[in-house]
Amino acid sequence: MSKLWGGRFTKETNKLVEEYTASISYDQKLAFEDIEGSIAHVTMLGECGIIPKEDADTIQKGLQTIAEKIQAGQVEFLVEHEDIHMNIEKMLIDEIGPVGGKLHTGRSRNDQVATDMHLYVRKVTNEMIELITKVQEALVEQAKHNVDTIMPGYTHLQRAQPILFAHHLLAYFWMLERDKERFSDSIKRTNWLPLGAGALAGTTFPIDRERTSELLAFSTVYPNSLDAVSDRDFVLEFLANASILMTHISRLSEEMIIWSSQEFQFIELDDSFCTGSSIMPQKKNPDVPELLRGKTGRVYGNLIGLLTVLKGLPLAYNKDMQEDKEGIFDTVNTLDGALKLLAPMIATMTVKQENMYNAVSNDYSNATDIADYLVTKGLPFREAHAIIGQIVLYGIQQQKYLLQLSIDEYKTFSPLFEEDIYAVLEPKHVVEARNSIGGTGHQQVLKQLELAEEKLEKMFC
Repeated sequence: MSKLWGGRFTKETNKLVEEYTASISYDQKLAFEDIEGSIAHVTMLGECGIIPKEDADTIQKGLQTIAEKIQAGQVEFLVEHEDIHMNIEKMLIDEIGPVGGKLHTGRSRNDQVATDMHLYVRKVTNEMIELITKVQEALVEQAKHNVDTIMPGYTHLQRAQPILFAHHLLAYFWMLERDKERFSDSIKRTNWLPLGAGALAGTTFPIDRERTSELLAFSTVYPNSLDAVSDRDFVLEFLANASILMTHISRLSEEMIIWSSQEFQFIELDDSFCTGSSIMPQKKNPDVPELLRGKTGRVYGNLIGLLTVLKGLPLAYNKDMQEDKEGIFDTVNTLDGALKLLAPMIATMTVKQENMYNAVSNDYSNATDIADYLVTKGLPFREAHAIIGQIVLYGIQQQKYLLQLSIDEYKTFSPLFEEDIYAVLEPKHVVEARNSIGGTGHQQVLKQLELAEEKLEKMFC
C-alpha cells in the first residue's frame, strides 16, 4: 500500500475521503514544530539505546536538511500523505533511506500532533505578549502627552464627569496588562509534554520522557497518557484569552471610531490608517478600527467552534480533534495583524485637545461637584442630589450651563451657595478634585503612568 500505515488495508483510500480527511493544507504551518519534536524524540531514542546512536544521528541530520529545504521553499506537501507528520516522515525516508522509518519508534501521531500543538501555542503565546506590550507602550506615550488634556467621561454614552484623556487611555493599558498576565499564566499549562504517551496507553519501549521534556524545554510531562493525547485545554485557553483581548481591542476601536467622527472631533487618525470613498471624495473612513471591531467576531467563533467540537468526545483521540488547528491559526493571524496595526495607529493619532476641553465646558458634567460642594456645607447628599437635579433642569430650560448661572440664581435653590461655587465648577478643578487612588486627578494619573512604565520595564528585565 502507498500509505505508511497501509499494511492492514486491501484497498486504496477513496480520493474523496483522502481529500476530505487530509489536514496538510493547513497543518503544514506546524512543520518546524513537528521537526523540533521529532529531533528531540529521536535524540532520546538514541541516548536510551532504543535505536542505534548512529541511526539517531542520521535521522537528526536528515530532519535538519528537510527543515532547511522547507525554509527555502523547496518542498511540496502532498495531500496523499495526509498531514504534516506523514509528509515529513515520507520526506525523511526519501532523504536518508529506510532508516528514516525508525523515527516513529515509541510514539504515535496522537502524541506527536499534541506535542506540535503545545510547541506552537507556546511560541505564539510569547509572541502575543510581546505585541501586546507594543500597544501598551503606544498608550503610555500618548498618555504622557495628554496628562493635562481634559475630556468628557461617559456612562451610557452620555457625558458624565470630566476626566483626563491620559486617564482614559491608561484604562486600556490595564486591560491589556490583564490580557498579558492571562497569556503569561497560561504558559504553565501549555508547558506540559504529551510526547511518549503513544496512541493512548503509553509504549512498551523504555523511553525517557523526562529527557524529551528537557530537550524541548517543557516544565513537566503529562502523568496520564489518555489525558495527554486528548487534552486541548491549552488551545481553548489561548482562544479564550484571545477573545478577551479582542474584546478590549474592539472597545478601544469603537471609541476611536466615535472620537474621530465629525460629531465628536476629539481625535484624527493618521491618513495611513484610513481609506476614502469611491463616490464621496470628502470621506475619511476609519477602516482599520472598524475591521478590528469586526474581526472580533471571528475570534469568538473560533473559541465556540472548538468548545463545540470537544464537548461530546470520548477519550482518547478522535479525528474530530483535527478541527483544533484552523481556528487557532486564524485567531493567531487575526491577533497578529490587529496588534501590529493598533500600536502605530495609537502612536500617530492627533488629539484635538481644544475640542475636548470645549466639550466639557459646554455641558452639565460638573453637576456632581455641586452636590459634593453642598455636602461639604453640611447638607445630606441625597438632599443635595435633588437640588442639583432641579438646577440642571432649570439650566436646560434657560439654555444656560452651570458656570453661566448667576449667584442669585443659585441661591434660589439653596442659601448655602457662595461665590466659591464657580471655582468648584471649573473643569480643571473638577478633574483635580478626584485625587483618590485610581482617580482622574493629575497626581493620580502621574502615579498611574509611573506604575505603567514600571510594568513595561519589568517586561524587558
